[in-house]
Amino acid sequence: MVSEREVIQIIQGYLKESPRSATPFGDDVATLRIKGRLLAVLKVDMFVRETDAVPGMSLSQMARKAVVSTVSDFASKGVQPLALMSSMALPPGMSKSDVAELASGLSSAAGEYETYVVGGDTNQASDLIVDIAGFGLAEEPIMSRGGARPGDIIATTGTFGETAASFKMLFEKMTPPDDLKTRLLKSVYEPKAHLKQGVALKESRCVTASIDSSDGLAWSIHELSKASGVGFQLTSIPISENALSFAEMFHLDPCQLALYGGEEYNLVVAVKRKLWKEAVKAVENVKGRLYKMGEVVETPGIYLSTNREKRRIQPIGWEHLKERRPRTHKN
Repeated sequence: MVSEREVIQIIQGYLKESPRSATPFGDDVATLRIKGRLLAVLKVDMFVRETDAVPGMSLSQMARKAVVSTVSDFASKGVQPLALMSSMALPPGMSKSDVAELASGLSSAAGEYETYVVGGDTNQASDLIVDIAGFGLAEEPIMSRGGARPGDIIATTGTFGETAASFKMLFEKMTPPDDLKTRLLKSVYEPKAHLKQGVALKESRCVTASIDSSDGLAWSIHELSKASGVGFQLTSIPISENALSFAEMFHLDPCQLALYGGEEYNLVVAVKRKLWKEAVKAVENVKGRLYKMGEVVETPGIYLSTNREKRRIQPIGWEHLKERRPRTHKN
């Protein structure tokens, strides 16, 4: 079976790039120049219950996650989505109350990120599909994936490891005490897009490259590296206390949980070293936090160096169309 990446490459081979495009194929969003420095920012993301829902997730949470996935890509470019549209394919047997629950999830998620669902389409399919398209406006430059330079600081807006721990609970039957289980499952049932942090970082003009971490921290870092033509030397990874507790309880490597989980929707950014304090302040002003992970280096390759060891970060993440198997980067 072809992989998601191969599907995208095949489709791109048949498409002509718009002369108005301000970002390359493969970035988190598409952009079109309207007039002067003004850009239209576009994004579409699809949620399919069979591949994207986890056990125990409600219909409202599914609809919410569909919105979060699209909003998170806007966040990685520092752009506020002005409007969303939703195409929804419903399987046979969906009741009016089921539809109402989906609509409630769409509405509450849109409100959470100060945007609106302004229209859409409905159809029937064998599985539940919720497709969310977003539209926004921004001035150039936006935070692309390809601007990281040697000497920049690599940072992130959140901690990692909780979703990977949740997947182990749900699919590998590792069950911690109820209080820890509840805290961990919230990361997959109710993920958060870091929109305010992204907008603040764009306005600060401190960031040279940005991506969201929904495909996993390791994969996202490799995407930044590939787009920018640089390497990364990491010295720390922010791991949540809940993930650390879970790792200790089940004798797991917390770094593995943090690097290869996915669906955390943190932003991973390269920050100009001389503007680091300004970037930290910009994020703190919207009640967020910026965690330093390391620095950009000229030599290709991504490594994590700690007091105990130096390890190469493998380019592994998750990919659709491959039965939820890990994917390996092709550099």
